[in-house]
Amino acid sequence: MGAAVREIQKRTNVRYVILTILFIVTAVNYIDRSIISLAVPTLKKELVIDSVLMGVILSGFSWAYVVMQIPGGWLLDRFGTRRVYGVGLLVWSVCTLLQGFATSFLVLLILRVLLGLAEAPSFPGNSRLTTMWFPQQERGRAVMIYNSAQYFGLALFTPVMAWILTKFGWHSMFSVAGIAGIVLAVIWFIFVRDPQDHPRVNQAEIDHIVEGGGLANVQGQEKVTWAHVRFLLTNRQMIGIYIAQFALNTIVYFFLTWFPTYLVQTRHMSILKAGFMTSITYLAAFVGGIVGGYISDLLLKSGKSLGVARKTPIIIGFLLSSVIVLANFVNSTIAVVLIMATSVFAKGMAGLTWSLVGDMAPKKLIGFSGGLFNTAGNLAGIVIPLLVGYILNTTHSFNGVFIFIAVVVIVAALCYLFVVRPVERLEVPEESPLGSNPVHVGS
Repeated sequence: MGAAVREIQKRTNVRYVILTILFIVTAVNYIDRSIISLAVPTLKKELVIDSVLMGVILSGFSWAYVVMQIPGGWLLDRFGTRRVYGVGLLVWSVCTLLQGFATSFLVLLILRVLLGLAEAPSFPGNSRLTTMWFPQQERGRAVMIYNSAQYFGLALFTPVMAWILTKFGWHSMFSVAGIAGIVLAVIWFIFVRDPQDHPRVNQAEIDHIVEGGGLANVQGQEKVTWAHVRFLLTNRQMIGIYIAQFALNTIVYFFLTWFPTYLVQTRHMSILKAGFMTSITYLAAFVGGIVGGYISDLLLKSGKSLGVARKTPIIIGFLLSSVIVLANFVNSTIAVVLIMATSVFAKGMAGLTWSLVGDMAPKKLIGFSGGLFNTAGNLAGIVIPLLVGYILNTTHSFNGVFIFIAVVVIVAALCYLFVVRPVERLEVPEESPLGSNPVHVGS
């Protein structure tokens, strides 16, 4: 007993430093991609563009983000998370800064595309780092902490950005966000490493990670083959989580792109009030994410299977998030905000989906698997801004939008109930034809 206590006392906790940085970077990531939503009414007037063209700008980010997911995941596995993610952080921060100087539809669209390309490795990189730095029994909370950071950052900074917009103009809003990201990129390169390369980690912490199922000693995949791609695209487990991730991001991209406009145009709020109300929903999503991660790790520690521990908060979250459709039947501002907050709280719980990439992906294809997963999810970033713009131009109402979202998230819950079955590490046969059956090994 005494020896065990001394060993625990000697163990470093560098993994929590890494998680803190991931939390801050992810918060900045979502601020940079989403603050344009606050400026939509102003940009439409200044650049003289309608809702459809605004939808093109808003979806331009996601076109590039999706296209770069698979190459970005491969780059993470091939060259390491520190370099690929760090360079991406620096580039996307510069693009955010430059958006403040955009003077036309085309310039703004190009910068949004470049922003999407640079941000593409971020979430696969988050997944890769947490899988390498955290044992399985700690990973649910770790994933939910970085995943919830997007909402914490949006809740904290959306009112601030709305205030900057109203006081100093939309140009200043982009400049402040971009400069913050550039400073953070410097911090990233100082502190972030893989476990086996980090100067501040000791062997006791690495042993703790490895013994708990973390991949602290895994080496990168040198070559991704078509057999790997076929395996990941045809495996039933992966197909199920791909479909569900598209549904999850359907909610995400509605709130990141059109929700402030809904509050301003349909609920007749000022931009400043809309920013404040939006921040309330983001705070609810942050809390939901933490709750989901806590429930998952608690179930795992109580002896439940990995599948039950991971899928329970995800399924509950998807089902509960469908309450968004109730916004069509209320007039009270308070009621609308409560409905939206409940929906995104539930979406936060369902965001535990990212932990399944770390739990199920082949050991040397974590980055690539995360890229495929995020590609599927962020197809919603292409579809949803355009679809909402089309519905608004056609019906002049958000009612159809909320019905569509409710249906999609219910489908996602059904995927986790009936398509995604055992949650276990997948292994790709090294020497096999493209048609080989997958091999499952325990996590």
